[in-house]
Amino acid sequence: MPEQGPQPKENALDLIIGTRHFTPDAITRTATGIEAVLHGEALMSLLNAAFHGAGTIEVLGGELDRHLMEVTGIRMQGRETRVTLAALGVSQRLM
Repeated sequence: MPEQGPQPKENALDLIIGTRHFTPDAITRTATGIEAVLHGEALMSLLNAAFHGAGTIEVLGGELDRHLMEVTGIRMQGRETRVTLAALGVSQRLM
């Protein structure tokens, strides 16, 4: 019997920016956090959170699950924008 719908990637890392959930085009674990390739609404939401205080940035999944993140670098090349995020620590859990 064929599988229904998309299957979650094992050890997938996503971003929670403000109250929104985004799956980066690509994401790589670094020594201090992650590097994510973002575009469109995900990139705009991240920029608004980082530079205008419009919400927090957190990782969802993996060993950095629910860690607050800080933007430490943005690199644009061609049609790709890579954002480097450093982990600040575990965010407060909701009940």
